[in-house]
Formats: sequence, C-alpha cells, structure tokens
Amino acid sequence: QVHLVESGGGLVQPGGSLRLSCAFSGSRFSEFIMHWYRQAPGNQRELVALIGSDGITNYTGAVMGRFTISRDNAKNTVYLQMNSLKPEDTAVYYCNGDRVVPGREYVYWGQGTQVTVSS
Repeated sequence: QVHLVESGGGLVQPGGSLRLSCAFSGSRFSEFIMHWYRQAPGNQRELVALIGSDGITNYTGAVMGRFTISRDNAKNTVYLQMNSLKPEDTAVYYCNGDRVVPGREYVYWGQGTQVTVSS
C-alpha cells in the first residue's frame, strides 16, 4: 500500500517562496508519475505540475516560470518549489501518484497541505 504525506505549507507574503514536499511510502516510487494539484475554496481541483518517471516535467500556465517540480528517487520524495507567490496561489495543495501497468492503474492521493499567500 502506498501513502503520500505532504508538508511545507504555510502562510507567506506575496513575492515569497515555499517548498512543498511529498513523502512516498511504498514501493516502485520511481515508476510513478507524480503530480501536484491545488484546490482553492469554491474552485475545482486543478493540476499544477507533474514529473514523469523519466524526469520530464510539465506545468500549468499560471505557474510556469515560478514553480519547479522535482523528485528524488533515492528519498522517495517529490518537491514543489514555489517562488514569486501570488495571492491567487492560495489553495490546498495535494500530491498525487499515478502508475499504469497493463490492465490496471494505481492512483494515490495525499491529505493536502494549506498554502496561504497574504500580506
């Protein structure tokens, strides 16, 4: 069984930075595509960034150039470095892991960590 635990959220002023971490417990971490999603009050959950098992990354336009997703397969951890934060980045941020094998898809979610950007 896989468990994902996010950490690193908090309150930060506009223009500040935070680094979120997602600790993956279980096996085959390196084979998972890892994602960061976020959900603001009244909004749908949206994909923020993803990193493949090959290290290729992708970002939603709203965070491109400000956020960086990375992974450390030796530590079974994925990170989201968030710079130049804006009030509209305020949301609960969720870590997600996805692995597809023939005939089955494994999808896991963390419990979320709150990020609040406010002066």
